[in-house]
Amino acid sequence: MAAVWRGLRSLPTWTLPLVLGLVLLSLPWFGLDFTLSRQIQLGCILALLVSGLNLSLGYAGELALGQVAMYAAGAYTAGLLATAGWTDLLLQLAAAGLAVVLVGVVTGMAGLRLGSLSLAMTSFFLILLIPDIVAIFEEHTGGRNGLAGIPAGTLLGRPVDPESFYFVVVAVLIGWFAVMRNIAASRHGVALQVLKQSPVLASSMGISVFRMKLLAYAVGAVPAGLAGVLFANLDLYISAEAFGFTMATTILAASILGGPMSVYGAAVGAAVMQAGPNQSSNFQQFALVFTGIFLIAGGVLLRGGLADLARKAVDRLDRAAGLKGRPEPEAGEAPDLPRIEGVELGVEDVSKAFGGNQALKDVSFRALPGRVTALIGPNGSGKTTLLNMISGFYRIDSGRVLVAGAPLKGAVPHRVARAGVARTFQTPNIPEGVTVLQAVASGRYSSDRVSLLSAVLRLPRFRRAARADLDEAGRVLALVGMGHLRDAEAVSLPLGMRRLLEVARSLVGAPGVLLLDEAASGLDEDEVDRLAGLIRRIRAAGGTVVLVEHNFRLVLDLADDIVVLAHGQVIAQGPPSEIAENPRVLSEYLGVDNEWGADHGTAAEFAGAAKTAEAPEEAS
Repeated sequence: MAAVWRGLRSLPTWTLPLVLGLVLLSLPWFGLDFTLSRQIQLGCILALLVSGLNLSLGYAGELALGQVAMYAAGAYTAGLLATAGWTDLLLQLAAAGLAVVLVGVVTGMAGLRLGSLSLAMTSFFLILLIPDIVAIFEEHTGGRNGLAGIPAGTLLGRPVDPESFYFVVVAVLIGWFAVMRNIAASRHGVALQVLKQSPVLASSMGISVFRMKLLAYAVGAVPAGLAGVLFANLDLYISAEAFGFTMATTILAASILGGPMSVYGAAVGAAVMQAGPNQSSNFQQFALVFTGIFLIAGGVLLRGGLADLARKAVDRLDRAAGLKGRPEPEAGEAPDLPRIEGVELGVEDVSKAFGGNQALKDVSFRALPGRVTALIGPNGSGKTTLLNMISGFYRIDSGRVLVAGAPLKGAVPHRVARAGVARTFQTPNIPEGVTVLQAVASGRYSSDRVSLLSAVLRLPRFRRAARADLDEAGRVLALVGMGHLRDAEAVSLPLGMRRLLEVARSLVGAPGVLLLDEAASGLDEDEVDRLAGLIRRIRAAGGTVVLVEHNFRLVLDLADDIVVLAHGQVIAQGPPSEIAENPRVLSEYLGVDNEWGADHGTAAEFAGAAKTAEAPEEAS
């Protein structure tokens, strides 16, 4: 049995869905009756709608109910084209796809600009507007009586009978799921998961949060438009009643039940909803009751949906077959770190106030390639605030930040990241559902830019970038001693490992400036030694490292230059030997008075007794 399972697991992950799709496609040849055929087609149409929601909700983390509005837009586009004499299904599918992308971009821009849950509210209002829009254009849409008399569709000039139309519906479903799978399995899919986990993290990796969310919403509208075309040609009649709040809740319930973070969970959830409540004779009267029950069951009892249960079952079978076990550390020397083109970071007279609180005042320093510049100071001294200003998360009140001589004032975070500034955060942010290798490779999103179309079609440019992503991620994981964990789920790692993973993710894009914010916090002694060795190698390779750290002994061991902040101002600046003997550093940073320092020695000796002066600041 174990050998059979190993053989099955060696097949590509898309093999089973493809086989099931082909079985679905072949059912009419085995005497499929009209009633079952219609239910399968309605289930396929619902699966397309749910898939679009999964892309925007499950992957991008944006709740949007606009699939119903896109569904209506696709249906009426097909109906109006058909009544005008354009009955070719390929033409209708293409026109509906373009129409819903346009609607998605226009409505998505408005909702996303307002932020928070505005997109959900905007898309919800679209549903409420459908009957009114249909009524306004009653002459063309049939108003509340519906659009009847739609001519039967054709395909390349040939009429499509009901039996042939079944093949069209299933083929469209298979085609879209292939597209969806390619998006989810690409760097764009991982980027969407990063965005869902933390927009701040996504920005720091060079991902434009607004554009990525808009892309997910607009692309998620495409399957809804395709579903509308199929629905219009199924009964050759369209009514605004089909695009109401009941349909919106049905789509949401199917998504939650099947698993919003699953490509194929959309089909499972749609099948359950179509075969379950949609078959009830009293469904129309109690539609919201049935849908609410399924929403509660999926949301409360099935966290992650049926797809998550399937993944857990597969993991158990993998362990039973010996395919998964405790990964063993890799032996041997870490690979060489290639030359890093570090650039100079300049901070000139930077000030920042939050209301009446002056967080930073006239802070200046320079971080040079091939050197480690440490920022130290007591809690509340402004270290993390300064990193946030360098990264573009806070706007500078006065002064400027320069990278390689180019000013960054006013630059948004993703543009700062694309300028070559990478950073870690005090609280590691790792998206769920990705492996350690994928999490590290996501740091190369702004390197070797690849379009979504290239990812969908698996063009040579995408393949080259994907190979480079995995090769570089594997090499950097070996550098931090985590190569043996490449296939482990990233969120399952302990805190220390997640911090090292963040360093690896920041390093994989070969940044010109690397900002490390409390990277050693939570690490044990072996992990601290591993981190220190990695930082030394980055320095030796030519990298520019800015280190914010409370482990004073580690700072003295690693830093070439130290900048000490207190009360938002620079109180000392220089090499470790000078800082370790500075009386004001003893007083302000380590809390030691000058008499103690005179009697007992330098700050370095005090650091031996207290390795960490304070608890880490929380990331802003």
